[in-house]
Amino acid sequence: MQRALKTLGLILLGLALLAGVAITLTIGWRPFIGPKARPLTNRKFEPTPERLARGQYLVENLGCFDCHGEHDWKKHDAPLVEGTKGAGPAEFQLAGLPGRVVPPNITPDRETGAGDWTDDQLARAIREGVGHDGRALFPLMPYLHYRSMSDEDLASVVVYIRSIPAVHRVLPPTKIIFPVKYLMRSAPEPVTAPVPNPDFSNPVERGKYLVNIAGCSDCHTPQKKGQDIPGLEFAGGTILEGPWGRVASANITPDASGISYYDEVMFLKTMRTGYVKAREINQIMGWWHYRNLTDDDLKAMFAYLRTLKPVKHRVDNTEAPALCKVCGAVHGLGDRN
Repeated sequence: MQRALKTLGLILLGLALLAGVAITLTIGWRPFIGPKARPLTNRKFEPTPERLARGQYLVENLGCFDCHGEHDWKKHDAPLVEGTKGAGPAEFQLAGLPGRVVPPNITPDRETGAGDWTDDQLARAIREGVGHDGRALFPLMPYLHYRSMSDEDLASVVVYIRSIPAVHRVLPPTKIIFPVKYLMRSAPEPVTAPVPNPDFSNPVERGKYLVNIAGCSDCHTPQKKGQDIPGLEFAGGTILEGPWGRVASANITPDASGISYYDEVMFLKTMRTGYVKAREINQIMGWWHYRNLTDDDLKAMFAYLRTLKPVKHRVDNTEAPALCKVCGAVHGLGDRN
């Protein structure tokens, strides 16, 4: 009997060791122990006029209120519903999300918003994906892009968020389904080294920085099982379905199937008006905030897009949807790839 128990114990120990090795070599231990998070500090960002202006420019024009606000998606410019700026919708209405995703109220309201969060709690959430309460944020919050946001721009963003009107709005919690709610704990990473400004005098470097923190690749790069499909960077085909309708994102590489026919003038006009000549851009494409970027910044973004690798991937929302063997989605001209 004792020998049998000893044998059983050795078998269980071996299985536990094998399971431990398997977890270490595959998903890792973060799904079980929580996100990697650095300790919070007492840093405080001085609210200078320069930071306030820069923060307003970044937050208002690069999409923060796409999620942290409620929009009238039936209108071409998707205006914010009055009184919801920074207060978030009750749920982000994008089909295919793994559960209920609710962008939090980030206004300075002390009871329902971010009024009691420290500057470093906000900073950590923005660039590192760890909420004020220590939980991992769902990566619809583009902290993986914001990691490259410079320290000075981060300070400016926090200063501006502190200045917007407080909105008392109770929101339901985010509820992500199993197993995603555990797997996403592996995404956050601490930012422990200084992040300087890029060379803003170099249009391509400036454009790369802006395109990244605007999260352009999130929509314009198709994914499979939550991962970008290699070789299809910025090649479009991501299905975006919600109150705005059902559309596939465009190929914005310089390939003939992308936007090779754009010049700088056409790019700026498209971003300002939401039209490609006579064709209307769906409002889920946030031209309605990009239109307020300066000419220099829009030109820099276009200069960077021109350096992308051309990728042949036909996507056309005016054509009947068909299965695309390249990206796996069903979109216009999918059967022509």
